[in-house]
Amino acid sequence: MPDETAESSVNMPDDGLIRRVKALACTAPLQALEANKGSLGRVDASPYQMVELALHSIDQVAMAMDFDTGAEHAKVTEQVSHFAALQAPQHRDQQHREVAEWVLNKLINIGTIDRGFTWQYGRIDAEGVYGRYDFDFKLLVEHSTPDGRVFLRVTDEAINVLVGALDTDVESAQVAAEHKLEYLIKRRRLEDAKLAAEQARYRTVQYGEYLRQYLEATRRDVRTVDWESEVPKLLEDALEHIEGRYRHEDAILSNITTHRDEARDPRRKQQAAELVDIVRDCIRRHMQLQNRLQGAGALFRTEQDRQQFSGPPQRAAIDVFKQLLMPLLGMGAGAAMAPVADFFRCGVPPVAPTVTSMDALVGRLLTVRSDRGAYAGVVPVPVFEGSAEVPRFTEEDQRLAGKLLDLGVDESRTLSALLAEAREYGPAVERLVLHDAVHAFSPAVSEALLRGDPSLLIGVPISGELDSPALGGDEFLLSRVRLQAPEDESRDDGFRDEEFDE
Repeated sequence: MPDETAESSVNMPDDGLIRRVKALACTAPLQALEANKGSLGRVDASPYQMVELALHSIDQVAMAMDFDTGAEHAKVTEQVSHFAALQAPQHRDQQHREVAEWVLNKLINIGTIDRGFTWQYGRIDAEGVYGRYDFDFKLLVEHSTPDGRVFLRVTDEAINVLVGALDTDVESAQVAAEHKLEYLIKRRRLEDAKLAAEQARYRTVQYGEYLRQYLEATRRDVRTVDWESEVPKLLEDALEHIEGRYRHEDAILSNITTHRDEARDPRRKQQAAELVDIVRDCIRRHMQLQNRLQGAGALFRTEQDRQQFSGPPQRAAIDVFKQLLMPLLGMGAGAAMAPVADFFRCGVPPVAPTVTSMDALVGRLLTVRSDRGAYAGVVPVPVFEGSAEVPRFTEEDQRLAGKLLDLGVDESRTLSALLAEAREYGPAVERLVLHDAVHAFSPAVSEALLRGDPSLLIGVPISGELDSPALGGDEFLLSRVRLQAPEDESRDDGFRDEEFDE
């Protein structure tokens, strides 16, 4: 029985495991920044901690977010570059800015089509079958305003990266964070209280983002939002949430303000002052959220009237791949012909008729038809000519150059003298003599021995310049020496190694 119980528990869906996998997925782009910082190229990115810069960038965008606007790209880059300067003070300001710009672009995921990230995870369904699914998420997104300005906003996944959780209920997380903040303040643990206050502020931003998404969806189409039961309940719960949070934060603010004024230690006074600023920012955001909640009903009625008289909605485009091709691949040819014909009948635009008036019709009817044979006529047979490349040097040129270089054994001649004789036969022969003379400067002795050549042409540079009207360079002394095979080394034929070395 214990084994059966353990096996059944393995086959059951585990939502907690999926949430943890998604939480790790949200941190993957930040870890990739550290792994790929070598791709910056001109900037030495080794001193920078990319994960810290990424979290700082998300933090700056989250704090600058509002209902209508967000963070400006240039301001976030400037703030992050200051933080990067603390990590690598030996680098220039331009390098700090390039690193900050690179981190921000990677968080937006510039360069992809949808500018999103995808993480594959596994899940066990109700039947106990394991399947793989894609988790699509974004960290920073760009939003445009009616006046053409572009702002950055954080997503829910980015906020969850900051607070270290995923798919957490906003209301319960906010209450827990504020009770934790109150407890830490009473115990005078101001450093931990600052972290708790920042997490509470992140949750406030996330709560406002939920409301903004509902209102934005209402502006697009009121039918996509449940204004009959879901949204009214959300508005009522949000107003109760704001009322309770405002009283709670006002009491915390009074307590921490008193502690700030009575503190003697400069460090604790500074920590208390930072806590005061954070709590005041939370109160400001709650007041802003309250104004939006009070105007949500009027927005719904206005959008309902506007969209009701805006005409019928446009027909959605057809996904040819998913809605037509994939279903047809599973059908037979006879059953698939009818939907394919209907698709092309509706999808192909009509063709304009060739005759649009009576005058054009009469003109075409009275046109004399030309008699055309069954065949177009005799097809000419193309004549292909040889397109082989003409050799630069003829056989006669090569024979003359070989004759000039056929020196006797132990006979030496200068390259200028040989070129002067070759010039009488033409420039091609002169080029061939020069080519062979250059190769004689470092001859392949071993290959000549393997081929069994009786002699070898060698060239040695001497003092002076080449005497030629068309060519220039150092003077060469050319000579031909006899080669001796390795098995004949014992035979005394008058050729010794000392002579070859000379």
